[in-house]
Amino acid sequence: MDIIIPIAAILAILGVAVIFGADVLAAVVLRPVYAGVDERTLVQVVGRGHHFGDRRLPIAGILGVVFTVITAILAFLGSMPVPGVLAGTALLLLVIWLILFTRISKPINARLSAAALADEVPADARELQERWESIITLRAFIQGAAVLLLSLVLVFA
Repeated sequence: MDIIIPIAAILAILGVAVIFGADVLAAVVLRPVYAGVDERTLVQVVGRGHHFGDRRLPIAGILGVVFTVITAILAFLGSMPVPGVLAGTALLLLVIWLILFTRISKPINARLSAAALADEVPADARELQERWESIITLRAFIQGAAVLLLSLVLVFA
């Protein structure tokens, strides 16, 4: 178990870090970019970005969650409560992130993706983007905290 738990944690970190990076990029760089473009450009760029992101990023996110679960289980089975609690807390954060994503971000992603592919501009395009952006900093913080907790597993395992 001494080597398996850190390997599982590293694989979890790699998966979670992909989503963390995407959320930080959106919060820090893309948000001000989108604020400076017209609605048609906004819909085309954001919608097409979500079109590809929603198809490609889940692989990393799912692997991050799966390996976080494995890390927590292995830590508890190996009588390592501190790494188990750290990984379990990271898992709780990832579940909270998933709830936020599925309830707020994903429906907006779907609307803007469909509009971009249909070459349409919804009348509420800017409002949709503002709603999406209203939780992106929180999403990035949650993912960052999960990466930190999983990194601490490596310290205590």
